[in-house]
Amino acid sequence: MLRDMPPSLSRWYEIGQDRINAFADVTEDWQFIHLDEERMASQGGTMAHGFLTLSMLSAMSYDVQPEIPGMVQGLNYGFDRIRFVSPVRAGQRIRGRFSVADVVEKPGRYDVTWDVTVEIDGADRPALVAKWINVFEVEA
Repeated sequence: MLRDMPPSLSRWYEIGQDRINAFADVTEDWQFIHLDEERMASQGGTMAHGFLTLSMLSAMSYDVQPEIPGMVQGLNYGFDRIRFVSPVRAGQRIRGRFSVADVVEKPGRYDVTWDVTVEIDGADRPALVAKWINVFEVEA
């Protein structure tokens, strides 16, 4: 079932300055490249934190994850690879492209490795690429 899942796209998410500011406050990363709109105007505008873009994978995954019979919960297990390819500027939209790379069946769970690309609306290069591992616990 999971192995045969075709690549899936999440919906678009706007990364506005308000979201960037809120992320800066939560993570205490107030570097000017994220917050100083006037100073960054000559460079195309402020840019989202790479970790904000990465954190959006959770929301994006809810758009694409399949129904798994007997699923109790899904967990973030970690990453085998993350690359921040291009910055996301304030006001741009991003979406996730998810492809199942591997599924390992274990008693009471599936370990699913996703190839994920975060696309930037209208851009040739992605914001990030990653190999993300989720664990889906199922009723025994």
